[in-house]
Amino acid sequence: MIRSLLIALGVLLAAGPAMAADKVVLMLNWYVYGEHAPFFLGKAKGFYADQGIDLEIQEGRGSAMTAQAVAAGTVQFGYFDVPTMIKAAAKGAPLVSVGVLLQKSPMSVMGFTDKNIRKPEDIKGKTVATTPGDSMSQIWPFFLQKTGLKESDFRTVSGDAQTKLNAVINGQADLLLGYSMDQSMKIKDATGKDVTPIMFADYGVNMVSSGIVVQKDLVTGNPDLIRRFMAATTQSVEAAEKAPADATAAVLAALPKAGKPDTLQEGFERTIPLYRTEETQGKRPFQVTDANMAETVKLLVEYGGVDADAAKDPKAFYTNDFLPK
Repeated sequence: MIRSLLIALGVLLAAGPAMAADKVVLMLNWYVYGEHAPFFLGKAKGFYADQGIDLEIQEGRGSAMTAQAVAAGTVQFGYFDVPTMIKAAAKGAPLVSVGVLLQKSPMSVMGFTDKNIRKPEDIKGKTVATTPGDSMSQIWPFFLQKTGLKESDFRTVSGDAQTKLNAVINGQADLLLGYSMDQSMKIKDATGKDVTPIMFADYGVNMVSSGIVVQKDLVTGNPDLIRRFMAATTQSVEAAEKAPADATAAVLAALPKAGKPDTLQEGFERTIPLYRTEETQGKRPFQVTDANMAETVKLLVEYGGVDADAAKDPKAFYTNDFLPK
C-alpha cells in the first residue's frame, strides 16, 4: 500500500505542476451585437481554454478607442475595424492585423424594405442621412462615382450616429449610411420593420472591415500566444457559422441584455457572408488575400486621408503567418 502511494506521488512529481492558462483580454470594437457571437461561442465551448487561454471579452467604445488600448498594451488583442488600424499604423502606431475576418465590406446605404429602394438608381429623389467624417461618409463619394450618381440626385441630412438612425426611424430620411448587420438591426429592433441594404461592395467599392489586431511587441515577444489565440478563434468562427442559433445563445447567456434573440441572430447571419470574397471562398476564416488588402490601402490613400507612402507596402499592416492551416 505504502509502495503504491509512493509510486503515485513520484508520477505526480515527475509530471510537474499544471501550467496556468494565459489570461488574455480581447477588446471589441463596440457594445456587443450579432457580429461578436463567435467569440462568446468559442469561450462557452472551451476552445480558448483548450489552447491554454483564459479569455476575457471586453466591450469597446469605437474602433479608435480599441486601437489605442491595443497600441498601449492595455489589452493583448483587439477586434475592430482594420482600416482604422491602418490609419493609426500609417502614423506610427505599433499595430498589425493577425487575421482579417470581414473581407467584404459591410458598408451600405439602407432603408425600409417596404420603400422598395433596392439599387443605386432608386436613391434618386430620396433623402439620405449621413454622419460627417465617419468611415462610410468618406467612402460614399467613391460609391456615387462608381454608380453614376451625383449628390444633386438626392437630399442629404447630417447628424451623429443616433440622429442618423432616428431620421430613418421617424421618417425624416429614406436611407442612411450604415453597416448591413448593425444599423439595420437597430432599426428593426426599434420599429419591427425589415431593412434592405444596398451594399457598397456589390458595386465595386470594397474594403476589408473587422479583424484581430495586436501590438507589434506581442508578435516578437509571444508569437506562440498569437498562434494559440488565432487557432481558437478560427475554430470559434467555424463553429458559429454552422450553428448561428448556438452562437447567439452563447452571447445572451453571457450578456442577457445584449439584444433581442431574433435580431441578434439575424445580425450575425448577415455577418457570415462578409467573411469571404470570391477569392477566399472555401478557405478557412481570416485568410485575407494580398489583393484585397492592397485595394483597401489604395482606397484609404485616395479617400481616407492616409499618406501615399502606405500604398508602397500594404503587407506592413497585416500577416497571415499566425493562422492555422
